[in-house]
Amino acid sequence: MARFRSERHNGNQFTVALVIVEHAYAKLNLTLEVIRKRADGYHDLATILQTVDLHDTLEFRDNDGIEFECSDASLAYNDNLVVRSAELLRKAADTDRGVSIRLHKRIPVAAGLGGGSADAAAALRGLNRLWELGMSEDDLVDFATEIGSDIPFLVCGGTALASGRGERLEPLPAPEHEWFVIVAPGVGDDDPSESKTARMFGMLPSTNHTTGSLTRKLAARMLEKGDCHPAFMFNVFQQVAPHAFPGWQQVHEGFAGLGASDIVLTGAGPSMFAVAPSKEVATAWALLSKARMGCDAFAVSLSPRIEIDSEQ
Repeated sequence: MARFRSERHNGNQFTVALVIVEHAYAKLNLTLEVIRKRADGYHDLATILQTVDLHDTLEFRDNDGIEFECSDASLAYNDNLVVRSAELLRKAADTDRGVSIRLHKRIPVAAGLGGGSADAAAALRGLNRLWELGMSEDDLVDFATEIGSDIPFLVCGGTALASGRGERLEPLPAPEHEWFVIVAPGVGDDDPSESKTARMFGMLPSTNHTTGSLTRKLAARMLEKGDCHPAFMFNVFQQVAPHAFPGWQQVHEGFAGLGASDIVLTGAGPSMFAVAPSKEVATAWALLSKARMGCDAFAVSLSPRIEIDSEQ
């Protein structure tokens, strides 16, 4: 992609820098099983992941060094995943090119929706384009694996079965559902998402570890029949969410009181989601959740898989 365009004003020719824009899409865990704790401190998981159209926006401009700013001032620090992604890619590409990155946040922070990981994945895609590196999807996924567990999936998103730490991915057909509602309670703490996730793993007894067979069975149904009924969606952390997040159960009950059923925690929480039967119902549930429970709430549709063009 060209990074500059020429414009003529009053007979004079100007070269104008272009802005590379990438959307960072939130994810839902349609299933989530914890299999075991590994020797390296991580956990083996089995999960079906789905991106939705709730997204942050990142803008990339040429710059001498790496500069980062964010609409959420609490995230504008040098160890942000976006900055770490930029530094890793710059070093690996052995380039002296720099970048100015502007992040417009919309995905709630530390909510189980993968916002920080989505931003990091979008940074890899955006810098691949800005710096004209020509890296493939596999290249970017390899870098993503070095940064965090959800980031490999979020490089391209769509629908996938993830295992290991989340780096082993098998694409799946998209669910037949058009609309979901996400309710994000403000019942978390101020710790970074990694600390929250570690706390959730610590609260989960080893007796709740499973083999991943339930997730694989749903993946097989999706592959064979295109069937992803909400009754088959689940998250092992939902068993500890009421104890981990004060007020979570009340929000869950309030969401159910609007007519939502098969409500599922996503990630390590505290956000939850449900399938809505129509756009109109999804919009109503989201608006009522905001009004009655004071929560962030979003009516969302599925986000398709992003294709990486290594020729850009």
